[in-house]
Amino acid sequence: MKTYSFESLKAWQTSKDLAKIVYEITRNFPADERYGLTSQIRRSAVSVPTNIAEGSGRITGKDKAHFTTQSYSSLMEVLNHAIIAQELGYMSKGQLDVIRTRVDQIAPLLSGLRNAQLKQSS
Repeated sequence: MKTYSFESLKAWQTSKDLAKIVYEITRNFPADERYGLTSQIRRSAVSVPTNIAEGSGRITGKDKAHFTTQSYSSLMEVLNHAIIAQELGYMSKGQLDVIRTRVDQIAPLLSGLRNAQLKQSS
């Protein structure tokens, strides 16, 4: 089987793992949040690796960097939603810490990837 370039990126691998963690944690959210906060945090979490993958198919470094920027924005959304969910009592402080630790790992990877992509454009 062919392996695509994004699959080897640490930023993609780590953000894919974050998405799985978010899905696991949100399984215990209240049923009335299914179309609210549960949906929002899940979509944001999946958007992080998805934008990395989508950007990898672009030609120019500038186009690739645009999708990496989108990925970073989605990562910040995940953290925002997790903070709100924890304050509402939908997740524990420990679960928020797990998400925050992953965010702290992914953010510099995305910044480095974006910088490298922008250098391709120069």
